[in-house]
Amino acid sequence: MKAKLILENGQVFEGRAFGHIATCVGEVVFNTGMTGYQEILTDPSYYGQMVTMTYPLIGNYGINLEDNESQTAKVRGFIVRERCDDSSNFRAEIELDKYLKQQNIIGIDGIDTRSLTKILRNSGTMKGIITAEELSAEDIQKYFESFDNTYAVYEVSVKEKEILPPLISDMDSKDIVSISVMDFGVKRNILTNLRKRGCQITLYPADTKAETLLSDNSDLVFLTNGPGDPEDLTEIVNEVKKIIGKKPVAGICLGHQLIALAMGGSTEKLKFGHRGCNHPVKDIRKNKVYITSQNHGYHVSKLPEDFEITHISLNDESVEGMKHKTLPVFSVQFHPEASPGPVESSYLFDEFIELAKIKL
Repeated sequence: MKAKLILENGQVFEGRAFGHIATCVGEVVFNTGMTGYQEILTDPSYYGQMVTMTYPLIGNYGINLEDNESQTAKVRGFIVRERCDDSSNFRAEIELDKYLKQQNIIGIDGIDTRSLTKILRNSGTMKGIITAEELSAEDIQKYFESFDNTYAVYEVSVKEKEILPPLISDMDSKDIVSISVMDFGVKRNILTNLRKRGCQITLYPADTKAETLLSDNSDLVFLTNGPGDPEDLTEIVNEVKKIIGKKPVAGICLGHQLIALAMGGSTEKLKFGHRGCNHPVKDIRKNKVYITSQNHGYHVSKLPEDFEITHISLNDESVEGMKHKTLPVFSVQFHPEASPGPVESSYLFDEFIELAKIKL
């Protein structure tokens, strides 16, 4: 079935619809990863976004139920150059097209994703519509005006507290590290990495008050990744501010940005964001470069007072990690839990756990 991707700047790409056929609107972004499309589809940080894959062939290893980063797909739409309908992988359980149908997500293929990516790099991310209908100019404008991702964090967060035990069966109870996780759209592999290291997780909804987090007996408060603009989350920022200095605090991605705002720093929107699994980051403390997985449209533009930079992007020198000079507060912008990879920065989970051992 013929379909169109209509960009906010008026440019139109014609292709073929697949997945669930329905008109949708979202923010069009691009990801430079050669693998990992299943993890991208199910990453809650992509809520409200239409993801363009720069690698041209997508679907060639199918979809399995084990590698999802959340229970359901979170993207608004999926944009690819060439879709593979006949996957070849011993772990594949379902084809991409059928999976998107089940998840009520429209895809479009057969468009020049290289040209689209160049537009997004030059003009910045923008709204887009994927449709198989003939829309009038008035209809198009209504779709663009209807898009609002302000409260995305609350949509993807858990609604009730959940407790997840360590994944080490023979641990002595005194060796278990207890972590309170504020869920803004956590990727499953973040929790898995912590649980594999002997941590018990208490998962809290995004709107949890600081008093609740401070009243439990956890060793660390962990702020997760998630979608949207951190400056929209003023209530959450105020709660984070109450926690810092009373318990050790760590964060990844959105959590990193929220810590910066809570401590008086600033964030800004990047022109086209960092999304992919091939971004070089330098750990200043180790004088070592790691290839990282990233997914963010915002960054810390002004470091809070009494913080120092621990990691920088070698692509644009943006802040990729920071820690407080005296308090147990440490965060990174990129994703050390990257799945399917790279996994070389997973050492940071050990650092988070060491942070949890500091008593205030």
